[in-house]
Amino acid sequence: MNFRSVAELVELAESEGLSISDVMIQKEMETFDKSRDEVFKQMEENLDIMEKAIQKGLQEEIKSQSGLSGGDAQKIRNYIKESNVLLSGAEVLDAVSRSMSVSEVNAAMGTIVATPTAGACGILPGCVFTAADRLGSDRETMVRALFVSGAIGYCIANNAFISGAAGGCQAEVGSATAMSAAAVVEMAGGTPSQSAEAVAIALKNMLGLVCDPVAGLVEAPCVKRNAMGGAIAMVAADMAMAGVKSVIPTDEVIEAMFRIGRDMPVSLKETALGGLAATQTGRSLERRIFGKSAE
Repeated sequence: MNFRSVAELVELAESEGLSISDVMIQKEMETFDKSRDEVFKQMEENLDIMEKAIQKGLQEEIKSQSGLSGGDAQKIRNYIKESNVLLSGAEVLDAVSRSMSVSEVNAAMGTIVATPTAGACGILPGCVFTAADRLGSDRETMVRALFVSGAIGYCIANNAFISGAAGGCQAEVGSATAMSAAAVVEMAGGTPSQSAEAVAIALKNMLGLVCDPVAGLVEAPCVKRNAMGGAIAMVAADMAMAGVKSVIPTDEVIEAMFRIGRDMPVSLKETALGGLAATQTGRSLERRIFGKSAE
């Protein structure tokens, strides 16, 4: 079960009559010399951690030590319950609230699963649990979705970046959004090719996204970028399921992300030297938190 690109992954799945999750499960078995049950159980434990993070962020009073994040996931959840004007749709906002919840738990030093990084940890659980509610998915389907996301993340990591320090936030939130879109497509009964289209649609709408954490902390704008990543992933999945295709092939979109990240200035790659971190308010918050500016 060897593959390096998304095209190779899709070809392998379709030629063998397998789902992307099947391919990735078998790859994990071969790589780590483990049984299917062992591999599946380990991923199921990750799903359990994700669920606990969602619940913690939505049910408890979460506030980071810096005070930059916390409580916004609950605001969105309350808005869903109380408002008659759901401009984005309840399912999209569900994904948003759950994505923010996990990200806020991360900022408050809670336990999360890096998917693919801690800074982008909320998008996949937010989308998987929302899709499961909408589709009535069982636990096995949800665990399989994580294997789908892992397969896409593997391809991105091998051909571009998943680190904000290397490629900007497009490499973190962008990758997580693409991984989540592919996962939701398989949950909805889509084909491997449709999952690949969802990856391209999601990722190309994140190209150029800079990594500019205020005060160097993974909180602002990270939490709200997780929220928007969750929304984009859900829409990209629907577009792919509707038969919409990316003009640019998936692997070429990933290649473009690599080139953009390579060309991006250092000030916009997790250094807190540019972007939102360098605004007047960003510097003021940095001085309040640490007592002085990094400048």
